[in-house]
Amino acid sequence: MNVIIIGGGQAGTHIGKLLLENDIHIKMIENNESAAQKIRNQFYEDIIIIGSGTDPNTLEAAGIQSADVMVAVTGSDEVNLVASTIAKFEFGIPRVVARVNNPRNAWLYNRDMGVDVSINQSEIIAQIVMEEVDMDHITTLMELNRGNLSIAKITVQAESSVISKAIKEIDIPPKCVFIAILRNEDEVVIPRGDTIIELNDNILLLADESAEKAINIIFSGA
Repeated sequence: MNVIIIGGGQAGTHIGKLLLENDIHIKMIENNESAAQKIRNQFYEDIIIIGSGTDPNTLEAAGIQSADVMVAVTGSDEVNLVASTIAKFEFGIPRVVARVNNPRNAWLYNRDMGVDVSINQSEIIAQIVMEEVDMDHITTLMELNRGNLSIAKITVQAESSVISKAIKEIDIPPKCVFIAILRNEDEVVIPRGDTIIELNDNILLLADESAEKAINIIFSGA
């Protein structure tokens, strides 16, 4: 898989490291020479392309014609959106992910602008804060632009009737898929039909809005 990352700041370099650790080929576009040099020191010379992610020539130099995914994570919403539009509609990139810096601009991050997945950090943080002050124990971590689906987290409460039950014994809504179970402080459980639900399990799931409501009832005992 080939991924182009636009923006060599903290977000871009962190994503780059994670992708490289999983043997994914990346190119990173950065328009600041000083930042680009830091990237060279952390990675390797050929990974960085100097230029703007909104410049088609720079995108071509990064190999966008053969890219599977483009990730725009600069500190400028204008750059992220323009780069997304060019990548999707001029070069036909299959998957475009873009970072939202100003929450007021979140409404612009849609498929008409070429964005398949928007990462709104402020919204994620707000959702986590709301979890701490709300009776609702389910938190939406990320909304996907396709299919009205979200990635969410639910913590299994003591009032839940499904504690000590296997997943296959629970009436999970059709439009809900478990992704992983975070257990204790450092254990990640891949959910199977015979996986037993335990108190305080943090379940990551993919679901639509109606399924999230049902899941909240099941695992919080609401």
